[in-house]
Amino acid sequence: MPLDWINALIGGVFIGLAASLMLYWNGRVAGISGIVSGVLNPVTDSGGKSWRWMFLLGFGLGGLILKVLKPEVFASELPTPLWTVPAAGMLVGVGTMMSGGCTSGHGVCGISRLSIRSIFATIVFIAAGILSVLLARHWGVMS
Repeated sequence: MPLDWINALIGGVFIGLAASLMLYWNGRVAGISGIVSGVLNPVTDSGGKSWRWMFLLGFGLGGLILKVLKPEVFASELPTPLWTVPAAGMLVGVGTMMSGGCTSGHGVCGISRLSIRSIFATIVFIAAGILSVLLARHWGVMS
Protein backbone atom coordinates (compact mmCIF):
# COMPACT_ATOMS: atom_id res chain seq x y z
CA MET A 1 0.00 0.00 0.00
CA PRO A 2 2.16 2.84 -1.26
CA LEU A 3 -0.28 5.60 -0.25
CA ASP A 4 -0.53 4.74 3.47
CA TRP A 5 1.20 8.01 4.29
CA ILE A 6 -1.95 9.84 3.19
CA ASN A 7 -3.86 8.40 6.17
CA ALA A 8 -1.15 9.69 8.51
CA LEU A 9 -1.24 13.09 6.82
CA ILE A 10 -5.02 13.34 7.12
CA GLY A 11 -4.85 12.24 10.76
CA GLY A 12 -2.17 14.84 11.47
CA VAL A 13 -4.25 17.57 9.86
CA PHE A 14 -7.25 16.63 12.03
CA ILE A 15 -5.11 16.53 15.19
CA GLY A 16 -3.63 19.94 14.38
CA LEU A 17 -7.07 21.36 13.59
CA ALA A 18 -8.56 19.97 16.81
CA ALA A 19 -5.67 21.33 18.90
CA SER A 20 -5.98 24.75 17.23
CA LEU A 21 -9.73 24.90 17.74
CA MET A 22 -9.37 23.85 21.38
CA LEU A 23 -6.90 26.67 22.00
CA TYR A 24 -8.96 29.19 20.05
CA TRP A 25 -12.40 28.35 21.47
CA ASN A 26 -11.50 27.16 24.95
CA GLY A 27 -8.16 28.85 25.57
CA ARG A 28 -6.69 25.53 26.64
CA VAL A 29 -4.01 23.21 25.34
CA ALA A 30 -5.26 19.85 24.08
CA GLY A 31 -2.95 17.78 26.27
CA ILE A 32 -4.58 14.45 27.03
CA SER A 33 -2.80 13.91 30.34
CA GLY A 34 -3.90 17.32 31.61
CA ILE A 35 -7.48 16.71 30.52
CA VAL A 36 -7.63 13.29 32.19
CA SER A 37 -5.91 14.66 35.29
CA GLY A 38 -8.51 17.43 35.48
CA VAL A 39 -11.31 14.86 35.36
CA LEU A 40 -9.73 12.73 38.09
CA ASN A 41 -8.72 15.68 40.28
CA PRO A 42 -11.27 16.27 43.07
CA VAL A 43 -10.54 20.02 42.99
CA THR A 44 -12.31 21.52 39.99
CA ASP A 45 -10.58 24.44 38.29
CA SER A 46 -12.43 27.53 37.14
CA GLY A 47 -13.10 25.96 33.75
CA GLY A 48 -15.02 23.06 35.26
CA LYS A 49 -15.01 19.44 34.25
CA SER A 50 -17.80 19.30 31.68
CA TRP A 51 -15.63 20.28 28.72
CA ARG A 52 -13.07 17.66 29.79
CA TRP A 53 -15.73 14.95 29.86
CA MET A 54 -16.99 16.05 26.43
CA PHE A 55 -13.46 15.95 25.03
CA LEU A 56 -12.88 12.43 26.39
CA LEU A 57 -16.31 11.30 25.19
CA GLY A 58 -15.49 12.56 21.69
CA PHE A 59 -12.13 10.84 21.89
CA GLY A 60 -13.79 7.52 22.72
CA LEU A 61 -16.64 7.92 20.24
CA GLY A 62 -14.19 8.71 17.46
CA GLY A 63 -12.40 5.42 18.11
CA LEU A 64 -15.70 3.53 18.31
CA ILE A 65 -16.90 5.00 15.01
CA LEU A 66 -13.61 4.06 13.35
CA LYS A 67 -13.90 0.53 14.78
CA VAL A 68 -17.37 0.17 13.23
CA LEU A 69 -16.50 1.73 9.86
CA LYS A 70 -13.00 0.29 9.38
CA PRO A 71 -12.47 -2.69 11.74
CA GLU A 72 -9.41 -3.81 9.79
CA VAL A 73 -7.51 -0.84 11.22
CA PHE A 74 -7.66 -2.48 14.66
CA ALA A 75 -6.66 -5.98 13.51
CA SER A 76 -3.04 -6.47 14.46
CA GLU A 77 -0.85 -8.75 16.48
CA LEU A 78 1.36 -7.41 19.21
CA PRO A 79 5.08 -7.92 18.54
CA THR A 80 5.57 -8.12 22.32
CA PRO A 81 4.11 -10.13 25.20
CA LEU A 82 0.81 -8.80 26.55
CA TRP A 83 2.35 -7.76 29.91
CA THR A 84 4.29 -5.03 28.11
CA VAL A 85 1.09 -3.07 27.39
CA PRO A 86 0.23 -2.12 31.01
CA ALA A 87 3.95 -1.75 31.80
CA ALA A 88 4.34 0.72 28.95
CA GLY A 89 1.20 2.56 30.05
CA MET A 90 2.55 2.96 33.57
CA LEU A 91 5.89 4.20 32.27
CA VAL A 92 4.13 6.73 30.06
CA GLY A 93 2.12 7.89 33.08
CA VAL A 94 5.28 8.37 35.15
CA GLY A 95 6.96 10.22 32.27
CA THR A 96 3.91 12.40 31.86
CA MET A 97 4.03 13.45 35.51
CA MET A 98 7.79 14.06 35.39
CA SER A 99 7.62 16.22 32.25
CA GLY A 100 4.50 18.14 33.21
CA GLY A 101 2.60 16.97 30.16
CA CYS A 102 2.25 14.32 27.49
CA THR A 103 3.26 14.01 23.86
CA SER A 104 0.05 15.65 22.68
CA GLY A 105 0.49 18.60 25.01
CA HIS A 106 4.20 19.10 24.42
CA GLY A 107 4.64 17.62 20.94
CA VAL A 108 1.61 19.02 19.17
CA CYS A 109 0.62 22.09 21.14
CA GLY A 110 3.87 23.13 22.82
CA ILE A 111 6.10 22.94 19.76
CA SER A 112 3.56 24.85 17.67
CA ARG A 113 3.75 27.64 20.28
CA LEU A 114 7.58 27.48 20.16
CA SER A 115 7.82 26.49 23.82
CA ILE A 116 11.46 25.65 24.62
CA ARG A 117 10.32 23.37 27.45
CA SER A 118 8.03 21.47 25.08
CA ILE A 119 10.68 21.17 22.38
CA PHE A 120 13.11 19.74 24.93
CA ALA A 121 10.44 17.41 26.39
CA THR A 122 9.57 16.11 22.92
CA ILE A 123 13.22 15.42 22.14
CA VAL A 124 13.47 13.48 25.40
CA PHE A 125 10.25 11.54 24.57
CA ILE A 126 11.61 10.52 21.18
CA ALA A 127 15.04 9.59 22.55
CA ALA A 128 13.46 7.53 25.35
CA GLY A 129 11.25 5.75 22.81
CA ILE A 130 14.21 4.90 20.60
CA LEU A 131 16.21 3.67 23.59
CA SER A 132 13.25 1.60 24.84
CA VAL A 133 12.85 -0.16 21.50
CA LEU A 134 16.58 -0.83 21.24
CA LEU A 135 16.70 -2.30 24.75
CA ALA A 136 13.52 -4.34 24.26
CA ARG A 137 14.94 -5.83 21.07
CA HIS A 138 18.31 -6.46 22.72
CA TRP A 139 16.65 -8.30 25.63
CA GLY A 140 14.37 -10.24 23.28
CA VAL A 141 11.14 -8.69 24.57
CA MET A 142 10.17 -7.70 21.04
CA SER A 143 11.29 -8.78 17.60
